[in-house]
Amino acid sequence: MKKFSYLITLILLVMVLASCGKSDIANTGDPAPNFDIQDLDGNQVSLQDLKGEKVYVKYWASWCSICLAGLDELNTLAAGDNDFKVLSIVSPKYHGEKSSKDFKKWYSYLDEDLVPVLLDEDGVYAKQFSVIAYPTSYYIGSDGLLVKTVVGHNANEDIINTFKDIK
Repeated sequence: MKKFSYLITLILLVMVLASCGKSDIANTGDPAPNFDIQDLDGNQVSLQDLKGEKVYVKYWASWCSICLAGLDELNTLAAGDNDFKVLSIVSPKYHGEKSSKDFKKWYSYLDEDLVPVLLDEDGVYAKQFSVIAYPTSYYIGSDGLLVKTVVGHNANEDIINTFKDIK
């Protein structure tokens, strides 16, 4: 009888723990650097204005073959029905990137119009984000905390699954 009681208690404990969703767990991390930069059309985009939303930020460069290979996938992600916003950032005249004028001309020939591209002139915010390689992804919670950083390519499935654990 004692073993049966122990087993029932253990099962109840597992059920209680399983019912406690991860959504009750607060994000951990430091505040993400607040950027206020223009997109390709000259519109200002501020991370502060997105507070309350989860945000996926991908830093990339036009000369990065891994970045270019992942643009179609990023475009698909941006078009999806996700519970997070997708932004991409390029840093003209920083780490070998073209000038803004040359980048805009080059980018206009691509068929990637769903991904918002922001221009971080001279890498001002790239330095604050500590970008050391391209591509680099940043997962920002709705509370503005930088929850996760990933250097290298991220598949859409991995991005979506990561955001399931972020508030």
